Amino acid sequence: MFVALGMNKNPSKGQTAIANRPGFLSANNLTPFIKEELTRSWTPVPFRLPKGSGGYRGNIAFGYKAEILPMACHVFQDAKEAGVLHKNQRHIADMCKIVERGFSIVGIVALIDEATGYQEIRDRLALQQILRKYISGALFEWTKTFPLEFYKEIFRLKHWDWNGGKMPGVVGRYTRDLVYSRLAPQVIEELERLNPPTEAGYRKYRHHQYLTRDIGHPALTRRLYELIGMAHAFQSWEPYYRLVDRTFPKMNTTLFLPMPDIDVEGEMASSK
Repeated sequence: MFVALGMNKNPSKGQTAIANRPGFLSANNLTPFIKEELTRSWTPVPFRLPKGSGGYRGNIAFGYKAEILPMACHVFQDAKEAGVLHKNQRHIADMCKIVERGFSIVGIVALIDEATGYQEIRDRLALQQILRKYISGALFEWTKTFPLEFYKEIFRLKHWDWNGGKMPGVVGRYTRDLVYSRLAPQVIEELERLNPPTEAGYRKYRHHQYLTRDIGHPALTRRLYELIGMAHAFQSWEPYYRLVDRTFPKMNTTLFLPMPDIDVEGEMASSK
């Protein structure tokens, strides 16, 4: 608070101060401008110091609610307008003006979230909202969620014999890669957490059984038919996979540089 307001933590002797106030508001000439809302907000909030913060981990320190800073700025601004600030307080009012301008752009809570690292937690909370839209807490039985044509296209592009639809193990990895990893942020990670492999190496349920009826499952179905439609334009796996990578990039991964279009166009032309 002292640093934000441009104040000296050790006021010079002889300055009139009032006890039971925060040091940055203790000057007597500020009293007429301190509103009741501010007095209710300056009760210190105890918290434990994190490691590497100038004290031992677990030591108790005291802070204030974020809203007290703009209210303190208002006090100094009002006192300046009333012409009652002392000479050694005028620079504080100037600093308050700068701080208030910053609040109007970013917002005090967002500033503190960023400074303390809570922004990352906030982003994770937002991610949980996305996951709840896609993943249900209950299992639903979906019949024929993955159309057989999806797998037939994989076999065709890989130049494999269909062999009655007997699936090699790698098809599961392709399904994870092409579908679940590109559906929405962290969806595949959450599904694998909810549906881990058993000791025998198999999953007890199918991932799609965890998807919500209103958002998760329709999004999965739409993506499957998009992938099938794209596959129809190709005769081999590699150019198809490159186009999928460009059209539906994996979530939370580094994107590939665009490949020359001649590879895709040449493959598409040869399939007509």
